Amino acid sequence: MPIRLENVGIAVRDLEATIAFFTDLGLTVLGRDEVSGEWASTAVGLDGNHAKIAVLQTPDGHGQLELFEYLSPEAIETEPTLPNEIGMHRVAFSVDDLDASLAIAARHGCLPLRGVANYQDVYRLTYLRGPSGIIVMLAQDLTKS
Repeated sequence: MPIRLENVGIAVRDLEATIAFFTDLGLTVLGRDEVSGEWASTAVGLDGNHAKIAVLQTPDGHGQLELFEYLSPEAIETEPTLPNEIGMHRVAFSVDDLDASLAIAARHGCLPLRGVANYQDVYRLTYLRGPSGIIVMLAQDLTKS
């Protein structure tokens, strides 16, 4: 049976700020909606589910993020995850120019967790804390420069 990754869903504190961050990095908004009702509660397994959503796509057309801002039930604030915690770890993107991408992220107040690493002169990469504490990895393939 074939399987295909559809998208990665992320609950966010502020949908508009998160959209601004990812669209500035180059993703495009495919659509927005507000979902609620029995079907939404059943699908998600959360009674009274009511959320604003947006689907964003990478420029190559292969990757999608589905962002949710919960209106009901009230969103639960948690501590941002650490890179070594079990569960959703990070979302990763290849970029052509890491420095330009970091400048865009910085305009949103998002900075590398520690710095920029060089992996065997193949990749320059970093993890940063994006909107709502999302860990975002940005990597530039040095073999394509």
